[in-house]
Amino acid sequence: MKLPLLLVFLWTLTTFSLQTDSPGQCVCEFRNSEQMFPHDKLRTAENEASDCNSRVSPWKTTELQGLMLGLDRRLVQLQEDVSVLEKEDDGDLYGVLSLNVIHNEMTEIRLLLDKLNTTTEEQHKQTAATTHRMEQVRAEMEQLETFDTQQVVKRQEANQRLRRDLDKCRNGLHAGPPPTEPPNGSCPYGEFLNISEPRVYTAGEYPGSYKYGAWGRDPKPEPGKESWHWLVLMTSSNRYSNYVRQYHSLSSLIVGQSVPGNVLISSSNPTTNTIQGPNVVLYGGSLYYNCYNQHAVCRFNLTSKTVTNVDLPQGTRYNSKGNFCHLDECYPYTDLDLATDESGVWVVYTTTQDFGNLVLSKVEEGEPPKLNQTWHTSVFKQGVTNTFVACGVLYATRYVSKDVEEIFYSFDTTTGKERFDVGIFMNKMSTNIQALNYSPVDQMLYAYCDSNMVSYEAMFESSGDSF
Repeated sequence: MKLPLLLVFLWTLTTFSLQTDSPGQCVCEFRNSEQMFPHDKLRTAENEASDCNSRVSPWKTTELQGLMLGLDRRLVQLQEDVSVLEKEDDGDLYGVLSLNVIHNEMTEIRLLLDKLNTTTEEQHKQTAATTHRMEQVRAEMEQLETFDTQQVVKRQEANQRLRRDLDKCRNGLHAGPPPTEPPNGSCPYGEFLNISEPRVYTAGEYPGSYKYGAWGRDPKPEPGKESWHWLVLMTSSNRYSNYVRQYHSLSSLIVGQSVPGNVLISSSNPTTNTIQGPNVVLYGGSLYYNCYNQHAVCRFNLTSKTVTNVDLPQGTRYNSKGNFCHLDECYPYTDLDLATDESGVWVVYTTTQDFGNLVLSKVEEGEPPKLNQTWHTSVFKQGVTNTFVACGVLYATRYVSKDVEEIFYSFDTTTGKERFDVGIFMNKMSTNIQALNYSPVDQMLYAYCDSNMVSYEAMFESSGDSF
């Protein structure tokens, strides 16, 4: 039965003519009744789609975000200047000076608004043009599907729908928590490409009071505390602290409403097991930090109020002997930098054996916690202003100017590959970044800058799908 069916199928696609050119010879002429597939149109559609992808990407909005933030800050400044005018206006000299200041502010605001309008208009035009081009690509692809006489594409689409439905059914029957610990260096979001303009910029409830500190979110929060934020301030000599402060939400942190308030490590400061230096993190309901006057990591459990220690290797620099620095100054008591990522807690430090180069170790949870694998880098710690870890990759920053910091270095713990040309620039709201940490909960960078709290969105290859 198979042979007759095959002959019938071939007959529908082709026509045959049989002719004899000479005695004993038979010649068959084969004609294909199908149209030739237009490969050039397919390549054109692919190029159009690729061009649209490059034009529409998350970091295209960065300029607009920066302009909005700048306008917001200008309006606040204008309000302050008007208040000064109301207080100082004597109808003569002081009033004229204040009016000149306000005039300059309004001129800058007008220029900023003009640029914002221009940028917005350009983005609207680009969106309209991209939408039109994508509609053309869609129409072209629908036309190309007409060449699929055997309906291979439709069958593939049906199979994909069936697979999706099957996966949903399986997940519903065997629901379980998603994996939270991807292998080091294996980032589920793709390559780290850029960061946004500042998303949050606040002085909190103690504006200008504490130059050094750290803040952020717990990547592994206790139930009911998923939206909580934490804050640690260096309350003694810009070096030491004996408590962590918690907030139910970001808005409560901004307005300064802390509930339950301070969680004390010790009643005095500084003393054994209190905090030394600003580079601290909160993970799994415990605060990790440099123990006072020790080359060790302390873990303070906020629920049980207990402290356990992890000793670092002999020769580890501490007590402000291995700080983060730039040409103008060093940040005191930044010998140890704690960090979090998708896999847990890390500690960055340096030793005499490593001649001042950065060392990275994994801190494993347990009772007591302990150091796991250690990596040695070739970047000098005092040439670095801060570090953070994302997806098992260590990143280091350096000071460029009072307005700009650069993420210039990376070390992949999976491959051991180092890069000194990362070239991601951060626009700063203050001159110095005393603490910087990445949160895998929301893919944000949390920075503490000269008494201010600032956050940035980390942009990965698949940021459009992740945020």
